[in-house]
Parts: sequence; structure tokens; C-alpha cells
Amino acid sequence: MKEISPRILFSMTLMTMLAACGNGAWDAADGSGNPARPVDTTPQVIPVADPSQPVASGNTPAAADAAALAALNAQFDPARDPAKDLQTAIVEAKRGGRRIILNIGGEWCPWCHIMDSFIDENSDIRRFRDANYVWVKVNYSDENKNTDFLSQYPEIEGYPHLFVLDADGQLLHSQFTGDLEKGKSYDYDKFFMFLKEWAPLREDTET
Repeated sequence: MKEISPRILFSMTLMTMLAACGNGAWDAADGSGNPARPVDTTPQVIPVADPSQPVASGNTPAAADAAALAALNAQFDPARDPAKDLQTAIVEAKRGGRRIILNIGGEWCPWCHIMDSFIDENSDIRRFRDANYVWVKVNYSDENKNTDFLSQYPEIEGYPHLFVLDADGQLLHSQFTGDLEKGKSYDYDKFFMFLKEWAPLREDTET
């Protein structure tokens, strides 16, 4: 028998190893000997919140939450459904430990716009309101008086009118805003006192 030379033996061994590698690649990442995982080339789709959708649960996207909540206080819109808006407010009030204020009025109402300006111009009142209440505008106008929705609350003397509700949507207080007026605007101390009086009790809230 002819003896195999070391050079031929080395070549045969190398070919055997290359064949083994071709049958099952080694995972260089972890050295486990498992076949390498294929690269995922599936296009990644970034989820985008739909701001037109109201808050339906505590797990909705933050962007959708912010847009839906901002819409509650954007304007007195006769096309909005106050019952659905209230349900949205209840979800957020429970999640954030807040109460709800229904602001009844209309775009036709001068004092409604005065109230908006007053709150915007007094940042401490605005911050306290937003930290303790979900503010919901409910339209009352010739176009839509929302009679069915408002029939569950006490009679309104004038506009704007504020109803304070707990986080379950139950009425706590009916506020005639004429008592909060001063001159051609609202009284800072009276308005702030009203918000503090009906704010939810919490250790970090100044009362």
C-alpha cells in the first residue's frame, strides 16, 4: 500500500472541513454551533397615533390622548357629541386622579371667550386647572342646544356655566359663573378659590 504524503492528507482534511461548513454554518455571534439566523429585512412600520380617535382606554397612544383631550376644550362645537366627550373625560379623570368640569356655552357667548382669555392669561390658574380637572366644553346654541344631555343637570341661569363632576361623571357642584365675575372679566381670587374648593383631595395639591 502506498503511503499518503502529509501534503495530500492535509488537503483531504481541509476539504472535509469545508464541506462540513457548507452543510451548516456556525453562528459566529454566540459560538453555539447553531445555524446563523437570517437577517430580518421586513420594512419596519412606525405606529402613528390617529388624533381623530378619542381616548378609549388607558393604553392608547400618548399622541392620540393629547389630541383627543385638547379637542374637548378646543371650542364649543355643535357637531360634537357631549355624551361621548364625557366618556373620554371619565377615562382620563380616572387615569390621572382628576375631576371633570363641564363648561356649558357657545361661540356666540362673549363671556365664554372672556373666560378662555382669563384662564390663558393667568398661567397659575391654568396649570392648577389642568392638573386637577379635565375641562370639557359643551355647546349650547340655536344650532344645537344639546337638550337631552343637559337635561340631566340642574337648570342653567346664564352662560358660561360650570358643572363639577367626580371621576365617575357624577355631579358634585353647579357653578353660576356670574358670581366669579369682576368688572369686564373674572375675579382672580374667586375663580382660583372655586377651583381649589372642588379639586380632588391629594397630598401634593395646595388647598
